[in-house]
Amino acid sequence: MRTRAKRRGRKEGGDHRDRWMITYADLITLLLIFFVVMYAMSSLDAKKYDIVVQSLQDTFHKGDSILEQGSGITGSADRYTSKNPPATKQPTSDKKEAGSTKLTEREQAFRKQEKELQNLMGVIQEYISDNKLENQIFVSDQPRGIVITLNDRFLFDQGRAALKQGSANTLSKLASLFRDLKTPISIEGHTDNIPFTGTSSSSIYKDNWELSGARALSVLRFFLDREHLSPHGFQYAGYADTRPVGDNKTEAGRQKNRRVEITVLRQLQQ
Repeated sequence: MRTRAKRRGRKEGGDHRDRWMITYADLITLLLIFFVVMYAMSSLDAKKYDIVVQSLQDTFHKGDSILEQGSGITGSADRYTSKNPPATKQPTSDKKEAGSTKLTEREQAFRKQEKELQNLMGVIQEYISDNKLENQIFVSDQPRGIVITLNDRFLFDQGRAALKQGSANTLSKLASLFRDLKTPISIEGHTDNIPFTGTSSSSIYKDNWELSGARALSVLRFFLDREHLSPHGFQYAGYADTRPVGDNKTEAGRQKNRRVEITVLRQLQQ
């Protein structure tokens, strides 16, 4: 009997000694849960964060979130600190959108302008080719606009500013192209550097300044008086020999310099 009692006491004592393992297992489980939660929070995104905050608030009697600087579970954790204000959209975004819209509109206007200028240049080149005027009229695309260069022999007699009869058809063709344009047009007269006076030649003009200006004005008058184009889009000037394109030391160079340039100006630059 005594032996059985001793054995029974030993078994009960062993059971008490093993109970620590239950507590240890619970602790290990809690640590595992803790690290899992920490790992999950390390890869936080906005949606997960909102779910966690909402879950915690529901669990603790729908109290304010401490993470949002609220009043905590008891309602007194931060009595004198107000909650963060809701995020508001920056008004500058509207300004940026408006600015980008303006740039887009300007780009569209620039492309429209370039398309019109290229179409104009193509029509003039075709006209020059069809009428075999390559030695009299030149057209080029320059930064300031489409430049139409007319040889002085094609337009005028030597030392004169009155238009030749043979130039009327070409100028009428140009007028028909200019009629629907809404861009400014500059008409500029140029001469070579050989001086002359009214007594030494048949010209009625005092010098190359007067001659270049009078020639530009003659072309302008043709567009306004004969073709009835609106005067608001035109301007003219005479530059004498100050803007040469050829060498004034040679006859070929001087011939290039005696010219009238009609420039359809670019209003928008890239």
